[in-house]
Amino acid sequence: MSNTLSALRQATNDYDKLMNAVEKMSSAPKKNGGADDRIWKPTPDSRGNGECKIRFLPFTEGEENNVIPVVKIWDHGFQGPTGKWYIEKSLTTIGQQDPVSELNSQLWNSGSEANKETARKQKRRLSYYANILVVDDPAHPENNGKVFLYKFGKKIYDMLEEQFSPRFESDEPNIPWDVDNGKVFVLRMSQVAGYRSYDKSFFASETTPLASTDEEIESIWKKQYKLNELVDPSTFKSYEELSQKLQAVLGTTSAAPVGRAEELTSVDEDYNVEVSVDVSDDDEDTMSYFSKLAED
Repeated sequence: MSNTLSALRQATNDYDKLMNAVEKMSSAPKKNGGADDRIWKPTPDSRGNGECKIRFLPFTEGEENNVIPVVKIWDHGFQGPTGKWYIEKSLTTIGQQDPVSELNSQLWNSGSEANKETARKQKRRLSYYANILVVDDPAHPENNGKVFLYKFGKKIYDMLEEQFSPRFESDEPNIPWDVDNGKVFVLRMSQVAGYRSYDKSFFASETTPLASTDEEIESIWKKQYKLNELVDPSTFKSYEELSQKLQAVLGTTSAAPVGRAEELTSVDEDYNVEVSVDVSDDDEDTMSYFSKLAED
């Protein structure tokens, strides 16, 4: 067994760091302009149903401080009155001010119902990214045994968190990405009221090793993608670039509020502008298509 794999096992089972990371993750990865072949997507049948099995993987080498091997990204995807689309990652992902979030705050605080509806249409969307091993993909068996990035919404993240931080004391915590005692995630898709639902997904009851030998485990681990690269500041457009893009989409000369975010913090708790939503694969395909058109 290699020293790196030994260190991985030790870091994976540090519950104190894990719980601290959960708190940070709970407080208030994608390429722009087209499909990303690193990202795996489950494929439903003709009725919108389907079942796949995946295994969440641990952090990659050099990203041990992540503790939870998941990153979250906020983005915006909406069409303006000009007919143009605004599809960009939000700077709030990396703790910076973002022109759309500022504009939404101004619209919401105006008190106008029409402005509030506009803000809702321009709301942030929350996505999570993790490395996974595809265990069983019936629609694309060629993916079985391969490592991908997986993009998912808050419902699946909540299922993941429920494993290592259960709500009830009688439930035994488990770290699903543990290479020795992790669990397979059974991803079940169904069509509900015209939308794809993953509510019936679950983690297997039995724990199993990621692979039969340490050599196989390390081979899988080395194929993982760097999650930190997805949230590297260099992959985000600047505030000024986003402001110009927003102005072009809205057809205005001043898209963002005159005041900056520090002056716009009075936002109702229950407003439905910047809420996390589960990602619809169909919606993501549409966004990718229009994003490509916007770049052409």
